[in-house]
Order: sequence, then structure tokens, then C-alpha cells
Amino acid sequence: MTADGKKILVITSDPKKDAPDLFIAPTTAKKPDDLTGKTIDISEIRLRIDPVQEWNEEFLDAWRIHRDHYYDHALQGVDWPGIRKHFEPLLARAGDRSDLDDVLAQMVAEIGAMHSQIIPAKSTEKPATSLVASLGAHLVREKNGFRIDHIYQGDKDLPDQQSPLAAPGVDAQNGDIISAVNGQSTVNAPDLSVLLADQASKQVLLTLSRNGKEHKVIVKAVSASDERDLRTRDWEVNRAEAVEKASKGAIGYLHLGGMTGEDMESFTREFYANIDKKGLVIDVRGNNGGNIDSWVLTQLMRRPWMFWARYGNAPSVNFQQAFQGPIAVVTDERTYSDGEAFAQGIEALHIAPVIGERTAGAGVWLSDGTRLMDMGSARTAENPYFDMQGRWLVENKGVKPDIEVENMPVATFNGQDQQLDAALDYLQKQMATHPLPALKPEPFKHPVSTGQ
Repeated sequence: MTADGKKILVITSDPKKDAPDLFIAPTTAKKPDDLTGKTIDISEIRLRIDPVQEWNEEFLDAWRIHRDHYYDHALQGVDWPGIRKHFEPLLARAGDRSDLDDVLAQMVAEIGAMHSQIIPAKSTEKPATSLVASLGAHLVREKNGFRIDHIYQGDKDLPDQQSPLAAPGVDAQNGDIISAVNGQSTVNAPDLSVLLADQASKQVLLTLSRNGKEHKVIVKAVSASDERDLRTRDWEVNRAEAVEKASKGAIGYLHLGGMTGEDMESFTREFYANIDKKGLVIDVRGNNGGNIDSWVLTQLMRRPWMFWARYGNAPSVNFQQAFQGPIAVVTDERTYSDGEAFAQGIEALHIAPVIGERTAGAGVWLSDGTRLMDMGSARTAENPYFDMQGRWLVENKGVKPDIEVENMPVATFNGQDQQLDAALDYLQKQMATHPLPALKPEPFKHPVSTGQ
């Protein structure tokens, strides 16, 4: 709005256009139906940017953001003006934007908060990781190519989460040899990534050999980040199958890898699929955080207090879909941020024991609104939390498990999961000593007939 309040700049978005429309209108007017000839053309505007000057301004902004928004205005007793004087001279030696990130990271590290972090500026350049592609499988080098040792498994009900080699219509199996990629022999390739460079999201022609016979398939390679997600899903499927087998179907399993909207969807799908199990493992190892802990805890706090039983139908409880059996929550040192708030809530509300390792210790939350001018970020720890008696929680100390179990390296390498085993052992003991009562209604009492 202009200073006199009479005119306003309006920005409208149109999905069919590359850029939004801008026009100026009186504040008392309605938006015109036809913008022809009324929009402002900014396509020829050019800005002169002095990177060194910009980096100096961003350094000062990051320093001020922590001075003004950090949860402890005393900044842990650190001499914050002195910290500025110490690091500011290093800006003269910065050669690119990543050098600035390095200086900022060292500066904010002086106050030691887990959520005070530096996020690089957005760039139009393709990241180096985009050049790395994968087929979504563990491969082993052989004399005649690369053997498919294990195709990563995903939820079979979600086709879009499958490995490229497990996609519908792709005839690939464990044990097949990849002898060529896009017609290039794999025999002398030091690693398959050499032949898959810059192939992420592109169709790739593979020549596979099975029992001495060759055939060709077309797959769409995935990026390095997507390949990481495939490995995680494979790990999840493996844990779920292990729980199913060890408990003979009596105990359910779900993994929460984060606390975002997608994780809410995942929890809903997996939790209600296991609602009739006699026990449940909730695994938050490697949880990257987010902000849905309260919602998840709400689902787990629901307790049945009565049930319906009608005409021989299976009984159903109220609260509807309340889990009735014992729960075990598994954490590790990579359980982070909101994953830790969830684990702390599990303990504080006496919902279940926490089993595993002490969590990361990132307990001061943030708004994430501390952007710099080039859309980098100087994330600032802003919101500490305390228990109902006012005692400090989580930050720099994590959540201590009720039952501490370490996954030993050699056992883990050999396929054992000692933390999951401990959770299963706890649940099986609880199920044996405190079995769920059968939902059996008492007989109806009828008035005695007098025969009249």
C-alpha cells in the first residue's frame, strides 16, 4: 500500500503463467475482471548484486536473529558482541556462498543449541547429488557384471513406493546379472554409478542375464535421495516381517521416520492396520522430527471403556479404534526433535516404556521463519519446553529410555536388532501376564413367566 493509503500493489498467481501478474489499483476499487493493459511488466528489471556486500549483510542478519530471537536472551552467557568481532573479519576471505555458510555455522555453534543451524541458500544450479542415480537394489560385483543381491522392498499396497526393479512389468529378480546399461557393458565398470550418472528420473535400458539367457528391461532410475528412502522402506518391511514371524502375528509394528504430513498419513495407515493386534511396537529410530507428536499421542491415549455386541457380530469398542494391548516405543541416538518430544510424551503420560538408546537432545523448537535475503536460513532455537513442574526437558540431554539397549555393531552387521528383540520380549511378557480380557457380554436377564 502506498504511504497515503490510496493505492495498493496486487500480486495474482496464475498456474498457466511462469510469473505472477502485478497491477496497481485504488484501495477502494474491486479487482478488475480483465487485466489486459493494466499489469506491470517487470521482465526487464535487472538488479546489480554485490555478493561480498550481500554476504556481509547476511552475516549481520544471522547475528541479529540470534541476538533477538534465541530462547535465552543471555545467549548461554556467551559474549555475543565479542563473537561477532571474532568471526566478522573472516568474511574478507570468503570466496563463495558456501564459505559464508561455514562462517555462520561456526558462529552459531558457539551457543550450542541443536536447532540453531545454517541452511544454504537456494540455487538454480543442479546439486551434485542429482548426478547420482540408483536402481533401488543392493548389487554385488561379479566377473560378468553386477549381480542383483537384493531388490529393496516396499509396501506392496503402494506401487509408487516400489524399487525401479520391482515396478510392474519389469522382469528382474534377485540373482540376475546386470551385464549392460544403455548398451554399455558393465564388465569393466568400477561401479554401476558410473554408467548411471545423470540418469535419475530417466528411462534406462538394462540387459539382464538369468541362467545364461539374456533379456532386456526398461526401468526408471531414481535419485540418491529416493534411493535412501527405498533403503529405509526396505528396512521397515524387514522389521515388520521379523515382528510378524517372532510373534506369530500377535504383535504389530510401525515405523515413524518423521513427524510431518506424510508421516501422519503413514501412521494412520499402519496404526489402524494393526488395531486388532495384541501388542504393538512403535519404532521412532532415525525420526527426523516435525510437529505431529500431540496428534500421535492423542491416538495412543484413547482407551476403551465399553463395547457393543449385537446379534453375534464381532464386538466393537468405544472409543472407536482404540488400541487395547501393550505398546513399546523404540528410540536411538538418531531420534531427533519432535521424535524426541513424542518419546518424552510417551514416558510422561505413562503410555508405554521407551526402549533403546538416549535420543539426540534437540529440545528447543523454532518457527523456521528466520530467512536471509537469498532464502538461506539462520535457523534459531526459539521455544524451550518444560514439564508441568517447570523442569527443563530434552535439550542437550535427550530422552533417557526406560529400558536401555544398545545395538552392538557386530550383531547389527549380522542382521540382529537387539533393540527390537528387547521390545518384543517386553510385549510378550506383558501379553502373558496381563492378557486382554475377552469382550463377552453377560447373559440377558428375562422376567420369569407366570404362564398367564
